[in-house]
Amino acid sequence: MTPSETREGGWVPLGVTLGIQAMVAMALLTLPVMAPQVARSLQVAPSMVGAYVSMSYLGAMAASLLGGSASRRWGAIRVSQAGLVLCALGLLLCAVPWLPAMALGAVLIGLGYGPITPASSHVLARTTPAHRLSLVFSLKQTGVPVGSMLAGALVPSLMLALDWQHSLVLVALACVVCAVLSQPLRAGLDDDRTGVATPGATGPLASLRLVLSHPALSTLAACSFLFSMVQMSLTTYLVTFLHQDLGYGLVGAGLVLAFVQMGGVGGRIAWGFLADRWLGALPMLMALAAVMAASALGTTALESDTPRWVVVALLVVFGASAIGWNGVYLAEVARRAPPGQAGVATGGTLACTFLGVVLGPLIFGLLSEAFGAYRGGFAVLAGVALTSGALLWRAWRQAPVNAQA
Repeated sequence: MTPSETREGGWVPLGVTLGIQAMVAMALLTLPVMAPQVARSLQVAPSMVGAYVSMSYLGAMAASLLGGSASRRWGAIRVSQAGLVLCALGLLLCAVPWLPAMALGAVLIGLGYGPITPASSHVLARTTPAHRLSLVFSLKQTGVPVGSMLAGALVPSLMLALDWQHSLVLVALACVVCAVLSQPLRAGLDDDRTGVATPGATGPLASLRLVLSHPALSTLAACSFLFSMVQMSLTTYLVTFLHQDLGYGLVGAGLVLAFVQMGGVGGRIAWGFLADRWLGALPMLMALAAVMAASALGTTALESDTPRWVVVALLVVFGASAIGWNGVYLAEVARRAPPGQAGVATGGTLACTFLGVVLGPLIFGLLSEAFGAYRGGFAVLAGVALTSGALLWRAWRQAPVNAQA
């Protein structure tokens, strides 16, 4: 494909980046979906999946710092292909029934997952019209919950038909196929690659230096850290909260989580549209912070006799805000980044995002244990969301009028 054919309307880049995002998200969540079966096979506690998640996101945090500069040097599609291959290798290592091999596999999957968003931001910032930047970035970010739903829908069936090890191999093969299918688009989407290191724009600290040198990017990075703490605490502990505190069965609690994830998908699209059409990115993110805080406080008031429809409605709103903020945030990072450095800026801010992913569930669990109930943890999440909203409000008040749209 020629560059003009590949970029026409910005929809082809959106399609390919969405597909790649969904595939790496599925790769990351494949092992957690099969955790009970794997734990029985290896004779370890199912809670060991928490160590897998932490190691994966630590790898992702490190790789995100390099994703932007690597995209400028080798091209965003090539970086995405490398990420898919790393995910495939990590899945193959996880298929080895030996904990050290699986630990290395978790790190490799994280290293493959981390550069995907900076690479896609590099592509979309170049190919998307400014008036629909938030919507397109939000649509691309639906790849994360879509990948989660694919893992939840397909992996259990694969395990029934085969076993957990062969299921991992098949998902690894799907990653490789996705990398191969994206090759015809490389000529059109990687035509801006430099092929050489850009002075001052390489190395793991280059992305962080860029973010720290721009107050607007620093604020967005801090807010993404806080927002990701809320998001991951909600999705990690929701089933346990519903089961232990409200008396839901595991199947019913799992269905509520599925509805919450669906709310996140719808939210990502809706908030991107509203940000582009009416509110602007910073006011939209402030509104989402307020909704997160109100939803978290509402969750603390839920009881075992609260009508199911009230519980589901509240938590779907919670999910729409706590899971749906990413696209608007990434579009604003790309908008605020210096010309040609959207991927580098995204990598730097994502390091903060992934740090929140790693620390959020840990802190939430410790606080909930200290309070003696998960309601205490959700009350703290309300304060976290309000803090992020206050930071955004200050940034919005200080921004030039023409930058607030």
